[in-house]
Amino acid sequence: MIKINIICIGKIKDKFYADAVSEYAKRLSAFCKFSVVELAEEKIRGNNPNPSQIDEVICAEGKRILQKIGTGDYVIAMCIEGKLLSSKELSAVIDRASLNGKSTVDFIIGGSYGLYDEVKKRADLNLSMSRMTFPHQLARVILSEQIYRAFEILSNGKYHK
Repeated sequence: MIKINIICIGKIKDKFYADAVSEYAKRLSAFCKFSVVELAEEKIRGNNPNPSQIDEVICAEGKRILQKIGTGDYVIAMCIEGKLLSSKELSAVIDRASLNGKSTVDFIIGGSYGLYDEVKKRADLNLSMSRMTFPHQLARVILSEQIYRAFEILSNGKYHK
């Protein structure tokens, strides 16, 4: 059974978002080993950080993300400049990764300041949910739902219409 990880910066603070991710995790248990790996958000001094402070935060968070990625994992970095895919296309990406011998697919969601370039370079695919901006907590819900939808598509389930 394939393992799917969402590796992300920060914790979900709102119960309704956490409940939604938990619901999709429960549904996904029929298809894969699913987990959300939450890494601590870097603290930044002041309310108006300068560019070098922001770069330090992105770098520190990115290095911790890279430590969580296995050498043989298929990595999908979520970033606004990434490729836009349909739900069916995402299901095909997951299917191809599995057929190509990948036992783990890691979806990466960076912190509020963005994703470290080295993580994007390590990724097998840079993926965008949309050109719109979403709160990071909501992005986890949307991504969890889309992963569930991908497995429903692959199993010819009734969920995807």
